[in-house]
Amino acid sequence: MCNFFSFVTDPVNHPAEYYHFDWEYRKSHLDDDGVDSHSHICAHFKLNEDRCNKYEFNPLTKAFTVDQINSNRDDREVAEKWVNRLDFKTIVEPLIIKPIVNPFELPAVERVTDEQIDWLKSWASVWNSVRNSVGNSVRNSVGNSVWDSVWNSVEDVVWASVWEVVWASVWDVDWDAVRVSVWAYFSSFFAIDYEHDFSSAVKLWEAGLVPSFDGRTWRLHSGENADVVYEWKKEVE
Repeated sequence: MCNFFSFVTDPVNHPAEYYHFDWEYRKSHLDDDGVDSHSHICAHFKLNEDRCNKYEFNPLTKAFTVDQINSNRDDREVAEKWVNRLDFKTIVEPLIIKPIVNPFELPAVERVTDEQIDWLKSWASVWNSVRNSVGNSVRNSVGNSVWDSVWNSVEDVVWASVWEVVWASVWDVDWDAVRVSVWAYFSSFFAIDYEHDFSSAVKLWEAGLVPSFDGRTWRLHSGENADVVYEWKKEVE
């Protein structure tokens, strides 16, 4: 399966050309899972697939992958330089390119501010709605291949480590309440309208604070050991 972002070259016949689908094409083909298929790209641009070189690039992690060298000219070095200079707003306009933050690698928060407490309470009011709202909104706005690539990148970098240190700190927590914080953070990589406002969770995350919930008490964790730096018991409704 080809991943976002895929492109091909035909260095013998077109040494300066890089073939791919831009945002104008993608936004009118959101239901087309072939927008990052090398075969689809070659067919669309009427290229001989058997002599094209095929590449993939993850704009968040900067991982460059050589999928296949078919030409007798190996242009991987110039292709990698080209894609690293590419303006990805021309590829997926709503995509926000920024480093993926692991909150527990940020400086520990020693004293939680009133503003951060307000962020937590705001997040507590919407956290149950995050998964479907974010998933549906992103897929409908940028398509499946972009959604999969960005989600996998964020999840690979942060989910396992975040969950493990939170669980080690306070074992009796709602697994899903921690995981949806990752979903909220994932939403910040797209400039699109969501059904709910998840920005409070993103602000907490980027401040080095991860919320957890055990069914009664909300906690904020910070630092490499996910120490509890704040607790708030939500009133039973």
